[in-house]
Amino acid sequence: MKILVTNDDGYQAKGIATIKRILEKFGDLTVVAPKNPQSGMSMAVTMGFRPIAVKRLSENEYYLDGTPASCIKYGIDNVLWPEKPDLVVSGINHGSNAATAAAYSGTIGAAMEGAANGIASIGVSLDTFDPNADFSVVEEFLPGILEKLLKAMKPKRGLYYNINFPCIPPSEIKGVKLCRLGSVRWEKEYRDFYKFLEEMGRTPRQEDLDYIARKEEGEEIYVMAGDMVSNDGNPESADHLWMEKGYIVIVPQNIDNTDTEEFSRLCGII
Repeated sequence: MKILVTNDDGYQAKGIATIKRILEKFGDLTVVAPKNPQSGMSMAVTMGFRPIAVKRLSENEYYLDGTPASCIKYGIDNVLWPEKPDLVVSGINHGSNAATAAAYSGTIGAAMEGAANGIASIGVSLDTFDPNADFSVVEEFLPGILEKLLKAMKPKRGLYYNINFPCIPPSEIKGVKLCRLGSVRWEKEYRDFYKFLEEMGRTPRQEDLDYIARKEEGEEIYVMAGDMVSNDGNPESADHLWMEKGYIVIVPQNIDNTDTEEFSRLCGII
């Protein structure tokens, strides 16, 4: 099996190093990951005819200075062409991609790009933003999940799978739950950058200082760090709520997000 691997946290992230170890027993890996973190890029692609840097890191591993979806495009069109991968795996993301977060996620955007090409695609995330996170829960349970899922899945254009792990010790996992995508919203999302750092007990990173040094007169500096609020009207099947209870959650998704109920309602009206 040929497996194309990427993420949205960048090629040096701990999560992608972990997923490579997990996937080695399932097939031959080709890795094309972003040069720098690309969180929140969804299915965006790097375009506008601007130059895009690519570097070969080893025989089957590259970074690309672009979005996760762009990495999948490059892997399919330039590295593996004329063959195609049998499977696209994106992750392990540092942070949950359950519920509405999936719509923003670069990790899930890469899986969507694979799905758009008719390739079986999976996004994997762990519910913590810690760059040094303990991924042992994923290492213990993902292989068994993949064995079952790879046997059961029927790949079709547009279909992909979104798997989220709670950040708890493996011994505390209560099970695996097939869910639908839950619904959340964020409040007070943009906060004063310096106050936020003070509240978190953090110091600015060098890249933050470089960015601030380039600010123009009159600009203020904010950070996106809102409070997540669940507004799900059907909690018994929402992925983010089951993950909070200690379950690994799997949501089959599709890039065809047509509202079929509304489509049917409008037929004969329009």
